[in-house]
Amino acid sequence: MSRQPVVVVGHVPTPRGRAALEHGVAEAHRRGARLVVVNSSRGDALVDEEYLQGDPLRRLEDELTVSGVPFELRRPVGRDVAEELADAVSETGADLLVIGLRRRSAVGKLLMGSAAQRILLTVECPILTVKGPPGPP
Repeated sequence: MSRQPVVVVGHVPTPRGRAALEHGVAEAHRRGARLVVVNSSRGDALVDEEYLQGDPLRRLEDELTVSGVPFELRRPVGRDVAEELADAVSETGADLLVIGLRRRSAVGKLLMGSAAQRILLTVECPILTVKGPPGPP
């Protein structure tokens, strides 16, 4: 018996997170895969605007249910998103990781570092990176 493929998506409620989720759902359909959506917070979940709670969380769960893709929603708190995604990939044996990229200036990339860069250097499976719609950086 062969195992079901797994697609992991790093999701935040932003245009880049929306793009990652849409591509992740499409890839899960295409591959007949289970979808693991990770929405994490470093520990300030009560004030973290990118950590889903309440109605936005219910809307995401409804959207994933309607998609018809088997899914798991992980909402860890306390660690860096790069570590959480790397762990999700490792624990599930993911076949693909989908992340959204933030648009930054060259100076912003230099000064701020990049979770995406840490993910690209750490994760052992193929990674699909997507951008949200064009707009201000």
